[in-house]
Amino acid sequence: MASPSRRLQTKPVITCFKSVLLIYTFIFWITGVILLAIGIWGKVSLENYFSLLNEKATNVPFVLIGTGTVIILLGTFGCFATCRASAWMLKLYAMFLTLIFLVELVAAIVGFVFRHEIKNSFKNNYEKALKQYNATRDYRSDAVDKIQNTGCFIKVMTIIESEMGIVAGISFGVACFQLIGIFLAYCLSRAITNNQYEIV
Repeated sequence: MASPSRRLQTKPVITCFKSVLLIYTFIFWITGVILLAIGIWGKVSLENYFSLLNEKATNVPFVLIGTGTVIILLGTFGCFATCRASAWMLKLYAMFLTLIFLVELVAAIVGFVFRHEIKNSFKNNYEKALKQYNATRDYRSDAVDKIQNTGCFIKVMTIIESEMGIVAGISFGVACFQLIGIFLAYCLSRAITNNQYEIV
């Protein structure tokens, strides 16, 4: 059995980890809300532009909505696990964060590697939409109208290329942020487990 002074030293560590992990989980939850809002906004406002990429690109808002929803649910689970100070739930939370980290990492790498294909796809579909342009207001014609009222094709391509760096930077920042959450959840789980062994 551990000495009472040893148990008293562990309690502040657990309290500190719990506080920091709760703050982290709240921020993580807020990012889920932001992704959900961006996905809904993209579906409502940017669907025409996605249609110029290709048919699969129209699913991007749904991916953001789904990811935001999963992050909200996972953040809620992480908050619950932290408040309950359940070692197994915290390990499960860390595992889910690791899975999301790996999926984001793969998505960022694929997006970076295929960035030129995305650009070419946009250019080809834009040119195809121009050739098939009509006044019947189908979704491609509507997208062409929106691009020509707000700027020319070259301007749109410049914006896409300049935003790729920002997207890559944000992706890297989010990935690093998740590593912090994985570390905190694992450390808190370990501290709780050690504290339970000290009590016995």
